[in-house]
Amino acid sequence: RADKWQLLRALTEARQAYGIGDRTIAVLEALVSFTTARELDGTAPIIVFPSNRELSVRARGMAPATIRRHLAALVEAGMIFRRDSANGKRFCRRDDNGVMEEAFGFDLAPLALRASEIFEAAEIARAEDRALRALRSEVTLHQRDIAKIVACALEEGRAGDWPGFSEQLAVLVHGLARRTAPDILASRRDD
Repeated sequence: RADKWQLLRALTEARQAYGIGDRTIAVLEALVSFTTARELDGTAPIIVFPSNRELSVRARGMAPATIRRHLAALVEAGMIFRRDSANGKRFCRRDDNGVMEEAFGFDLAPLALRASEIFEAAEIARAEDRALRALRSEVTLHQRDIAKIVACALEEGRAGDWPGFSEQLAVLVHGLARRTAPDILASRRDD
């Protein structure tokens, strides 16, 4: 059992661990929005059967072909399960009292069953993000401090190969993008 919105947030944070993108999560969010319960309970099927048009509207106007691609990605990632009818349509059968007897569509129970795994993966992703931000900050501080030392030494005319150090620093600073890999950042920090 898990709160559906907290679970979606955790999956968003851990999406790289599952190989899914933000648009795929937007489709999953649209599917989850068709459930009335706030909490997803994986002990029973949680079948939603939206029309393609309504699913597109809730997925912020995404094209049907794009939605199909993202639905396939969700099935492949094990987040949802298809429960197809004989004719491939999504619908439910109700009894004389209006109680749902059988439904065909997308089952969200696999998402609920993987909740603890998803929350754990999100915690790992947050820890990795914190470590990466700390490493990036350390590299930035080292670069700034070394640049000030070199500039001060050049200004004061101190003995040493300060122009050479300045060039070495310029080489180390160059090419650091916003998404630089952690191993490259660690190497730059050490250099």
